Amino acid sequence: MAGYRRVVNSQKCVRAGGKHNDLEDVGRDLYHHTFFEMLGNWSFGDFFKEEACSMAWELLTEKYGIPPDRLYVTYFGGDPGAGLPADSETRDVWLSLGLPSERVLPFGLDCNFWEMGETGPCGPCTEIHYDHGVGEGAAAQVNAGNPGLVELWNLVFMQYHREADSSLQPLPRYSVDTGMGLERLVAVLQGTTSNYDTDLFTPILDTIHQRSGARRYSGLVGSSPAASLDTAYRVLADHARALTVCIADGLYPGMSGAPLVLRRILRRAVRFSAEVLRAPAGLLASLVPSVAETLGAAYPELKQDMNQIMDVIEEGETAFLSSLLRGRRVIDRTLRKMGDRESFPADVAWSLHRSLGFPLDLVGLMLDEKAVTMDTEGLERLAKEEAEHSRGAAMAETDAEPELDPHTLSELHRARVPPTDDSPKYAYTLDAHGKYAFPSGRATVLALTLGQRLVQEVGPGQRCFAILDHTNFYSEQGGQSCDQGFLVREGQQDVLLPVLDVRLAGGFVIHRVLVPEYLRVGERLELFVDQAQRLGCMVKHTATHLLMAALCRVLGPRTQQRGSHVAAQRLRLDVSVKGPLTDGQLAELDAAVQALIGRDEEVHTAELPLHQALQIAGLRKANEVYLDPVRVVSIGTPVEQLHSSDCTQHTSVELCCGTHLLRTGLIQDLVIVSERQLAKGISRLIAVTGQEAKQARAMGSALCEEVDSLCERSQAAPASLPVAQRQAKDIGRLTDVVDGATVPQRERRQLQQRLRALQRVANTRVRRLEDQAAAVELRVVLAQSPDQMLLVDMIPGQPVTVLGKMVKLLSVERPHCSVMLLSSQPGGKVVCVCGVAQDLRNSLSAVDWALAVCAGMGGNAGGTAHTAKGIGSSSNLEEVIQMAVQYARSRM
Repeated sequence: MAGYRRVVNSQKCVRAGGKHNDLEDVGRDLYHHTFFEMLGNWSFGDFFKEEACSMAWELLTEKYGIPPDRLYVTYFGGDPGAGLPADSETRDVWLSLGLPSERVLPFGLDCNFWEMGETGPCGPCTEIHYDHGVGEGAAAQVNAGNPGLVELWNLVFMQYHREADSSLQPLPRYSVDTGMGLERLVAVLQGTTSNYDTDLFTPILDTIHQRSGARRYSGLVGSSPAASLDTAYRVLADHARALTVCIADGLYPGMSGAPLVLRRILRRAVRFSAEVLRAPAGLLASLVPSVAETLGAAYPELKQDMNQIMDVIEEGETAFLSSLLRGRRVIDRTLRKMGDRESFPADVAWSLHRSLGFPLDLVGLMLDEKAVTMDTEGLERLAKEEAEHSRGAAMAETDAEPELDPHTLSELHRARVPPTDDSPKYAYTLDAHGKYAFPSGRATVLALTLGQRLVQEVGPGQRCFAILDHTNFYSEQGGQSCDQGFLVREGQQDVLLPVLDVRLAGGFVIHRVLVPEYLRVGERLELFVDQAQRLGCMVKHTATHLLMAALCRVLGPRTQQRGSHVAAQRLRLDVSVKGPLTDGQLAELDAAVQALIGRDEEVHTAELPLHQALQIAGLRKANEVYLDPVRVVSIGTPVEQLHSSDCTQHTSVELCCGTHLLRTGLIQDLVIVSERQLAKGISRLIAVTGQEAKQARAMGSALCEEVDSLCERSQAAPASLPVAQRQAKDIGRLTDVVDGATVPQRERRQLQQRLRALQRVANTRVRRLEDQAAAVELRVVLAQSPDQMLLVDMIPGQPVTVLGKMVKLLSVERPHCSVMLLSSQPGGKVVCVCGVAQDLRNSLSAVDWALAVCAGMGGNAGGTAHTAKGIGSSSNLEEVIQMAVQYARSRM
């Protein structure tokens, strides 16, 4: 790709998270989407503004036949505060193409200056808007939110680079990046004001009508009951497209990052299907064939993977439907109790989010329909508390002490409270279709503690510890994170009691519970474990056993486990090694783990007397004291066969109290994303599994292509210092990305090694060009200045490093001369470097000189009495030079 100068493409895009997020708007109007196709043409240092605008105008008006009088264009009108002039070049191009001036409109940074992130390429843009029929006065409605005037095409002119200090630097080569939404273009070409009335959507809307039994789609917007039904139609059609395309590309609904966004899309669609359309279960999955039919010609993978896509969507729909019903009851009950309260309680909304998996934007949407606002400040506080708790838990991991002191435990024993029976935590099943079922549990509250005191009742909003006679919750132990979930009272399903933490102390399983109303000793409860979080832990725990078995195969049977921690997102394993794992060993380990996963072996468990378990050949155990009896986890071989003399080979057998998969195939994939030495002879491995592992491999491949492209671009020596500096910064930025990305560790090391070599070459080139620039600039300065004791001059466009080298060279050429050099930078910034002659340092300090000048420009400086440098902002450089001269002369 690095060799291409002009490119055209159509790319699949999802706008449902991050800076560009359209999720909450989808369905409310006729043109927003989560998934859409972006038509683009690109120039990499080839054509620029005139050609880009001319080609766009020709395509729209001549090739597509769109009436020119229906089109308005916008351009960047400049921003004095940011030091950015108006893009008059683009304005003049449009006028030369025949557009009247009243349809060429200037806008500011918000509308017509494009940048994706805090740093990176950016520049002014020009947008082409289409008038669907506003007519007279349409110019005033551009960018004003009028649905009759839609942005059709955005042409971005990449001519700056946003630096980490927010300054803008000119790019060495200008580029063009344009994007036109296919859905909006089709609406224009098919003569409709709504994207949903085009043949991209009508087949899907027809399927919704047939499958749901609802009246036909009529295209209404607003808050009326009829319009709400059409909103649901649009949400289902849009979200079905997004889910189908993403799952076909290997992105599955999950618990964090992009998979979490997809999970939100799925659950939002399920809610509209069940509650607004009142459609039967399975509607969302049944839309996949219609999506594949409309998009399959361009994306054949949709038809190839159709059954798998439907299975994934149906599984997600089934998982959320029961939670949706319960959540609706919670919301309705809370609304009845609110009375005159202005906002919905934050703790209830957070409980729905944490315990039932409700996206918070979906809770807000359901409340909007009731004209009720949400306590957003309270939600932000709870989210912050949750984040702090998670950070604390991650730091403490398994070392946290139970929050019951010895006196409370003694009281429990004196009250003859029996130890908790937590055997139901192992009562889950696997069906023939590979689906796990985690039945709810039932229990009686035996004791409640509040602030280290035993109490009989806990009131609203309090957090307490609840001890039950039975529990299906896994308490944190054996390196595995505890379960999450919620409790409800028997017969009162619309009040959730979120379980925040579960610990084991003195034989008691202690549930840390948030109580929304009240909780009393003796009450009967129903217990619901967060199934996704539990299954994630099971996958990671079984994967940890397989990884340990693979390590023994690669490094030898004397390899010992020194610690581990298992969470739903990733696993950590500490092992004894002779030294850091080599790239070859990591490759062998990857192959060994994949082979073990591929066997899809059964996982067997049994309780045995400790002395019998210790007689099993090849048994692995941690260096700790075990209670008798012990639980044995064996992969591939039934526990009862392990004592047989014929049983000499097994995949893995360990003493373990954790919850595990019943077959290993669900792990799917495992990737080691980090390996580092904790201490001499101890290596810490961090790994991800399943879709996260596949995404890590894909990210590794993408970064490898990025480095290949960078290597190719770096082969030719840069023609100028700005180009060399840009290359060096690009290498540094890509190095930071590689360092922080979730990629296979072996690939990370290889990429880091290549980038270090590139950085050395780039830095050498920069230094050489800086030396050359400093020598050239200094000759000019010396030629223009007589032999004098004080030199203050402006060197336009040079970086502070070149100024520093000039000052250093001048101290050799003219040792009795004190010098300050200044240079203006983009964005109104001014940098300065100064040096003071040896014989003047008792009266003139370089750092004081720089501080005085930079303070006058609202900036700062630092250095020594000999040399100093600083930065400020000024539009009057002559005044700055005069100030620098006056300060120095007053002390010479």
